[in-house]
Amino acid sequence: MRPAVPRFIPILGLIGGPLVFLAAVGVLFGLYTQVSAPAAGSAVPVFAWELSLAFWLIIKGFRPTSAGATEPADASSVVHIGQTQPAAR
Repeated sequence: MRPAVPRFIPILGLIGGPLVFLAAVGVLFGLYTQVSAPAAGSAVPVFAWELSLAFWLIIKGFRPTSAGATEPADASSVVHIGQTQPAAR
């Protein structure tokens, strides 16, 4: 099965998330201020991830087969809360 998005998009997020976390820890311990070059530089991969994912989904959209879509159930097989299931024939 093909992935829903190209491989580079999740990699940007997996790299950027820990970088932003480490930058926040650095700010917490006073290594630098929140508005500084290291903090801004750590946010670049996350920014690229968010933009690329948004543009990919806007342009290409979701692939229903990749998202785990299934055939809709017919109305006769749906059982509502409080309703007993009909006996098997």
